[in-house]
Amino acid sequence: MGLGILIGGVWVISFGMFLSRPDRTIPPYSVGAQEGSLVAVHVPPYTSDPEIKTLVMRFGAVGQATRDFAAMKIRPTTSDDPRGRYQTLQIIIFSDPTWAEPDTLHRYVANDSDDASEKTFRKDFEAAVRAGYRADAEGQVGWIGPWNRSGSTDRTLTMQWVFQETWGEAGTMAPTSSPAP
Repeated sequence: MGLGILIGGVWVISFGMFLSRPDRTIPPYSVGAQEGSLVAVHVPPYTSDPEIKTLVMRFGAVGQATRDFAAMKIRPTTSDDPRGRYQTLQIIIFSDPTWAEPDTLHRYVANDSDDASEKTFRKDFEAAVRAGYRADAEGQVGWIGPWNRSGSTDRTLTMQWVFQETWGEAGTMAPTSSPAP
């Protein structure tokens, strides 16, 4: 009985994510948690890398066009900034919903301990990331692959760039070899 409830719950959540997505050309997703400018997004575990790439490209298109991510279900990250509500934004995408929960994201953001268990938690958190998007004053980047912030300084070993562009580049969305987020 418990297994039936679990499977039914996962099905209802996935179906709800599918129906509530703002655009049918991108995979279903839900915003799990947000801490300041860092947003944790969850996609169903069956979502393929090409589908996630489509979602990352959509974040890039919104960033290039309007930088207004409200239609993408993201709360303002810089609401007091006179230049706009989304001047700094970092989106990380997970397939496992437990990593996108508010308590988990808060633990990651607030974690500055040198404790071995906390270092392991940070490493596991970053390894669970499937993709990401970042926009700031200089430009925007999108990638597929784990978020290697605590590990190797050569992030190109684990990340596949979808695009990297400055705000002056009008819709190029072409991969380059500039530094990682």
